[in-house]
Amino acid sequence: MRVIIAAAGTAGHINPGIAIANKIKQEEDSKILFIGTTRGLENDLVPRAGYELKTIEAYGLSKKFSIDNIRKMYQTFKGFGEAKRIIKEFKPDIVIGTGGYICGATIASAYSLKIPTMLHESNAFPGKAVKMLARKTDTILVSFEDAMVRIKKAKNVVYTGTPVKIKKQEYSINEKNRILKDMGLNLTKPIVLVSGGSQGAQRINEAIIEMIKSKKNRNYQVIWATGPKQFDKMKGYLENSHININHVDGMKIVPYIYNMEEIMNAADIIIGRAGAMTVTEISNLGKPSILIPLPNVSHNHQLYNAKVLERVKAAKIILNDELTGEKLNHTIEKMIVNESEMNKMGENALKVSTNQVEDKIYQEIRKLVGREKD
Repeated sequence: MRVIIAAAGTAGHINPGIAIANKIKQEEDSKILFIGTTRGLENDLVPRAGYELKTIEAYGLSKKFSIDNIRKMYQTFKGFGEAKRIIKEFKPDIVIGTGGYICGATIASAYSLKIPTMLHESNAFPGKAVKMLARKTDTILVSFEDAMVRIKKAKNVVYTGTPVKIKKQEYSINEKNRILKDMGLNLTKPIVLVSGGSQGAQRINEAIIEMIKSKKNRNYQVIWATGPKQFDKMKGYLENSHININHVDGMKIVPYIYNMEEIMNAADIIIGRAGAMTVTEISNLGKPSILIPLPNVSHNHQLYNAKVLERVKAAKIILNDELTGEKLNHTIEKMIVNESEMNKMGENALKVSTNQVEDKIYQEIRKLVGREKD
């Protein structure tokens, strides 16, 4: 099978594409090519995963009139021609888009060449690209059932979930204690994991700084990933208050967590943004969570993602503008005093989890490729 996967920008777009590629490669003899831009994380993640990447120009188009927008519009239209040329040369059996502005050029070009097309939408509220391409896409895969009714005029919408690396693990007390010991923590108090994603989240980080300065985490322990680019800034904030970032009671503070699967499984509560992959991981792990959706993103889609868990009483939502150290601590304290409620929240999260995601996606790919070969 010859496959082109279009994915660009953030890890939330690229990692599902890589997971799909890995599944195809596992199942059959295949040749897989990624199309991305020169600007996004695909330039690191795709080659690191062992796949070839070709780049084209693609930008989100704004309604505002400016020289810069005219330039971007010209380059984006030029990107359509580049995508079409790559597709003609590669001769794929199917073209799959997993997110980013890159999908417009690749899916539209494949459609014009009568090649089967597929899109994967990770968010509960589909983006503009998916809605615009609905008629030109043979199958649209969605991560959340909520998204199905929000994609109008689609030929075929299938609920599969999002492929993620992090899976649920059952640890013994000794195993969990070993994981926490490596972090300088223990089993005496609940563990709260705080992470704003690979880049960190400024507002969440500032709330944790407030909590540290007022010594709020007396009844729980915290593992806090600041994000590599924000670690030194947070270190400076604490030093201004004569606090050593490496010696905060009941807290382990790091730029990045490399063993995230272990830490997420060991944590009692997860705090973070509400990107599609984060929400999917939390639901698959069956963990209670406190979600602070990133504002000012397309259609406020992180809020819709968070509501998937809030609706089944698996998560508490704090809006970004309302987040303070005091409010975050109060929410944590209310959760940890009721262990049975926390357990129930975890059970509720599992209700919206998805299993065998890669298998479901592969089956849909085979249907399209098989139909084309008949």
